[in-house]
Amino acid sequence: MSDRGRAGVFSIGLFRGLLGLVIGVVVGMGVVSLARLLSGLPAWKPEPAWVVGAVFGAAGFMLATGVLNDWWRWAKGEETSEHPQADPRLKGWAKYLSVSYDHKVIGIQYGFTSLLIFSLAGLFALTFRTELAQPGVQFLQLQDFNTLMSLHGIVMIGAILLGVGAMSNYLVPLMIGANDMAFPRLNAFAYWINVPGIVFLVSTLFLGGFDTGWTGYPPLSARAPLGMQMFFLGVYFIGLSSILGSLNVIATIVNLRARGMTYFRMPIFVWTAFATAIIGLTATQLIGLSFQLVMFERLFGMGFFEPSLGGDPILFQHLFWFYSHPAVYVFVLTGLGVISELLPVFARKPLFGYKWVALSSFGIALVGFLVWAHHMFTSGMAPYLRVPFMYSTLLVAVPTGVKFFSWVATIWEGKLSFETPMLFVLGAVSIFLLGGLSGPPNGVVSTDLHLQDTYWIVGHFHATMFGGYVFPFFAAIYYWFPKITGRMYNEKLGKLHFYLMLPAFYVQSLGQMQVGLLGMRRRIGDYDPALGIQFSHLLITIAGFVIGVSVLIAFYNLARSARWGEVAVANPWRSRSPEWQLTSPVPEHNYAEGIEVVGEPYDYGLEGSVYVNMHATPTEAPPAPPAVGQAAAAAD
Repeated sequence: MSDRGRAGVFSIGLFRGLLGLVIGVVVGMGVVSLARLLSGLPAWKPEPAWVVGAVFGAAGFMLATGVLNDWWRWAKGEETSEHPQADPRLKGWAKYLSVSYDHKVIGIQYGFTSLLIFSLAGLFALTFRTELAQPGVQFLQLQDFNTLMSLHGIVMIGAILLGVGAMSNYLVPLMIGANDMAFPRLNAFAYWINVPGIVFLVSTLFLGGFDTGWTGYPPLSARAPLGMQMFFLGVYFIGLSSILGSLNVIATIVNLRARGMTYFRMPIFVWTAFATAIIGLTATQLIGLSFQLVMFERLFGMGFFEPSLGGDPILFQHLFWFYSHPAVYVFVLTGLGVISELLPVFARKPLFGYKWVALSSFGIALVGFLVWAHHMFTSGMAPYLRVPFMYSTLLVAVPTGVKFFSWVATIWEGKLSFETPMLFVLGAVSIFLLGGLSGPPNGVVSTDLHLQDTYWIVGHFHATMFGGYVFPFFAAIYYWFPKITGRMYNEKLGKLHFYLMLPAFYVQSLGQMQVGLLGMRRRIGDYDPALGIQFSHLLITIAGFVIGVSVLIAFYNLARSARWGEVAVANPWRSRSPEWQLTSPVPEHNYAEGIEVVGEPYDYGLEGSVYVNMHATPTEAPPAPPAVGQAAAAAD
């Protein structure tokens, strides 16, 4: 058979993987049915069959994609390459639908998947927002409303985690002068395990849904339909990806920095990726444990959270929020890193208070572990815990304020330019301020007792996420788009995206806060017309659709520009960062020669200042074609 014939549909990892997933689910269900039959029980019981089938399906997916092939050869004692390579037959788009060990390809895979499920979560939101545009039940029954609302929350969180993975994977090695992540095989595994996780989350729509919200609190989650179990499994696999990816980021930053790049010469984005990875590595296990215990409670009748069996539902909330509040900083720290990275470039000034900004990321990460119980002021937990958690919650404002005042000082008297990335950065700063100012009332016991579970919380959380992640994520996409593709996006469409999204978001978030103060509860599918909030809900819904249109404009802009956009100049933003000293797109082996850091990263506007020497003698031969490898060996 010819190479052309062999490189068919099933040479593409995603398609093989999906087939393997289906086969694995069927095999898993068969194993459960056979085991029950041999035990004298009825062969078919949906819940254990689907749960075991999903686990087998995830294993089948990972085996079929080929992401485990190198490890399998190593386990058999075969020789494996120190620098694993993807299938050389796969070119163009097929390369991004198959297993690759190149951190840049994996970063793009993370980013594309993030945008895909971000759009799906947005469609869920627009559907139930249309239902809420007026009181009464229009077209969504309450169970369907609850499922879409719950899926919107958890799928959006998954999209953000994947977006964080996209930025960390693509940028961290480039910014520290490395040729790849520390563990390329683990990096590929961490991406691909997300795919069955996403499939299981979406499958809840067809398996009865679930009505618990994205938090999955028992005892409601212990009694929810079968879709609840698929929710738990989906989050479990996405969480596993987060843990493995975090481990890889930490190992890469600690061990693969270029010569001369001390910790206080690292770009700020690398600092935030470091702090984010520490949270992901140390806290994610708790949400996996809490969901696993509810799974076991449903499957085996265990009573971890069932009071009649000696369990305690408050325990679930402690386990859940010990991860889920630090998870907010996983999202936000990455976005704040983008803001701090881009502001000096477009202000042409050094980043004010660089060391304080760097350390503030770890301050936020540390304090973030001490605030989880402010979500539980109304839960019935021990009253004496309220005041300590109130103070620890308010303490987060200190390291966060360090960043904010650094941004203001960096902007002050800067020579600002207002390209699309800068507009999104400034929009992020203003919206994050709204999220920050609306936060303290939720952390103070006396006000939180009234605001808890109202739409005020919804508005606050959306402001925090849009200011801390969504706007910075779009800033990052526009900023690094020329580096990824070698082409420029359309500036007019980029600005149209911004000028539609910013005011629409303010209408949406402030409207949510307003209806919350007037008594609107969150997570409900109807409301009393007597509250007088129908017009506000209509405005919130319209604003949501405007945001959706702005995102569609962005997708059109990026897709068209990637193919037909103007060819980008070498360094369109005049950045000092190492990745911008390379050609665009970045070569397969990032740095054919070793680089050396000889100055400070943000000395913009200081004459004669140099950050990176791009032609330093390499400390080791990079994984490169023979000619480059021989040159490196000669240099050694």
